[in-house]
Amino acid sequence: MRLSFLGPLVAAVLALANNTPSATQGSFVTAQGNQFHVNGSEFRWIGTNAYWLPTLNTEQDIIDTLSNMSAAGITVVRTWAFNDVEAIPVNGTWFQLIANGTTTVNTGPNGLQKLDMVIKHAERFGIYVVLSLSNNWNPRPLFDELTTAIDDLTNTVESRDLHRRDVTPGTNNSLPRNFLSNDYGGMDVYVRQFGSGTLAHDDFYLNETLINAFENYTKQVVTRYVNSTAVFSWEIANDPRCSSSIPASPVCSTTTVTTWHSRIAQHIKSIDPNHLVSSGNQGFFCPDCPKLFQRNTPVPQPSPAPGQRRQDVPAPLTKKSIIQERVARWKKTRAAAPRKEGGVQIRGRWVSTPTRRQADTSVGSAFDGSQGVDSEDIINIPQIGFSTFQLFPDQNIYGVFDPNLPDFNNTVDLGNRWITLHAQAGQRVNKPVALTGFGLVTQDNLPFFVPFNVSTAPFANDTTSSQGFGASSAPVTSNQTVGVTNEQQVDAYSQWLNTGIVNGLQGMMQYQWGQSGLTNQGGTTISPNINSTTTSPNQDETGQSPNDGYSSQSPIICAECTSERDSANFKLLLRRNKEKFQWTFDDW
Repeated sequence: MRLSFLGPLVAAVLALANNTPSATQGSFVTAQGNQFHVNGSEFRWIGTNAYWLPTLNTEQDIIDTLSNMSAAGITVVRTWAFNDVEAIPVNGTWFQLIANGTTTVNTGPNGLQKLDMVIKHAERFGIYVVLSLSNNWNPRPLFDELTTAIDDLTNTVESRDLHRRDVTPGTNNSLPRNFLSNDYGGMDVYVRQFGSGTLAHDDFYLNETLINAFENYTKQVVTRYVNSTAVFSWEIANDPRCSSSIPASPVCSTTTVTTWHSRIAQHIKSIDPNHLVSSGNQGFFCPDCPKLFQRNTPVPQPSPAPGQRRQDVPAPLTKKSIIQERVARWKKTRAAAPRKEGGVQIRGRWVSTPTRRQADTSVGSAFDGSQGVDSEDIINIPQIGFSTFQLFPDQNIYGVFDPNLPDFNNTVDLGNRWITLHAQAGQRVNKPVALTGFGLVTQDNLPFFVPFNVSTAPFANDTTSSQGFGASSAPVTSNQTVGVTNEQQVDAYSQWLNTGIVNGLQGMMQYQWGQSGLTNQGGTTISPNINSTTTSPNQDETGQSPNDGYSSQSPIICAECTSERDSANFKLLLRRNKEKFQWTFDDW
């Protein structure tokens, strides 16, 4: 299979600056207007996610992984700075024990010293690290296994209920701890261990005891790296929202999540004035929701240089503007489609097109506040230095599908629109914007795909595409399917990257990096004879990094690639455009 990638399209819009700043220059990243700066120069970047990086079994594995990232042109990596457990594991890495209403931070060699290694060697390779402090997701599909035990002294038989972690009956799922991004603890561990089953997920945002416990952990980690120039920023949490593995209470709203963000951001900045702070949320909008923070009005810009256009501030996002823009796009696609008997031809069949009334009914869950996130209110918090958002069409719905287009075209187009809306939101408040995670599951990766709020691969034994999963692991209510071809993933990634570049995003992070040649150790993230479906053993003598369906480690046959394992789409993207993707620009 021969994969063509960005080619002339990206070559026309990307240019490498000669003074690419890096962490080795000893400077913190700052936000000046809607740009990141290092050493007085604008810093725009292509990055990747490797949540598992601090859990690798040897320091050499961390060195090799960061070295490969650097060689590919990666300048920013995002990883977890949390690893919460409810009982101390026999093997593997853990950062904090949360049990029975108490917390203990592990600063030993299998604790935060592993994160120290990541920071140390990231600086060595000129890579900045985004450190996320918690996770919204932590599913535990536990079940009670009734066993019997004989008391040798009394010769009596008693029954015991044993809780088995990460095992669901009938799935043969026995993935090692930390293999999945949602198996590092996070918000719901606090809720379980402090609430004894009586608390809702949003108590993490509201309960003073839980907030204090999280602030205590945050203080210890942030203090540890307050002077490190290898740290790009502190991310408050991955994908915070009202709903999670534990249900939300009826009172949770966008103001609940925004208020909590403000408190934690102030807490971090009081400890560490050197680094930027961001949210880490998915980027959901809610133009009709009440705002807690006044919109930050951009400073008037000077007149542009001769031959350049003035960058006008986009109009505020409203429900009306969302619907009007959608109707306009649908009119264009309908006009461009061949017609017959009042219908539009799609993939050789004729379907009816919606009326205007049908098209105007809803803005969708990404814009109505139902997720409990108002990213525009969060970005206006004074201590939040830049805006973050994510793009995972296999798990979230970013708009209403245009019935005039095939599913894949809808996925790409809605992704482009999502990126554009966030770039415009940043322009309105004059703060930088970064896409901190984007991914699209391929058919090759479909057996490994594990949605964020579950712990099993639903398509592990299914070779066909299936309906997509929403954020709460329920099928999406559209024609969206999971599992694109390799060529389609390449097409989508190239369009999304180009849209981000053209619209002024300051950084874009692929999810997720894949690494081979890692050291195996039983009971750890990189365990022998384990892959993400547990349907077949890993025959390699060395281990591969986790794959929850998005890893670029998947073996794709490619005539131009040096090996199967090195031929994943994102790595191919970077290899073919290595110089162009070191994202500091002086020419657009």
